[in-house]
Amino acid sequence: MSYSVSYGQDLVYQPKNPAFGGDTFNYQWLLSSAEAQNTFTEDFDSNLDDRTDLERFTESLNSQLLSQISRTLFTEQFGDGELTEGTFSFGTLFIEIFPSGEGLVIDILDTSTGDQSQIIIPN
Repeated sequence: MSYSVSYGQDLVYQPKNPAFGGDTFNYQWLLSSAEAQNTFTEDFDSNLDDRTDLERFTESLNSQLLSQISRTLFTEQFGDGELTEGTFSFGTLFIEIFPSGEGLVIDILDTSTGDQSQIIIPN
């Protein structure tokens, strides 16, 4: 019978990031490494700041009018706010409402762009 001898040592983990207990002198190195790898650039839309008071007022008025129209259409279509099953059309929007095991499902399709959205109202 032969025996073999092996030796080992304790392994100690030392984090590099100072936020997790690492050496505080690593902070600047980690920051510069992260900035060098960052390909994201901020692109601010300068047109928002260049709008006149009249343009902002016009935009606000348009938003309020569209909101009022959509509220009126919703009331005409659904009455007192109870969503009923069926298919409905608002311009280029095609809306289908149906019950499922998850709840009331509302599928919205923009026929001009093909964009779709689904809303599920749980039971």
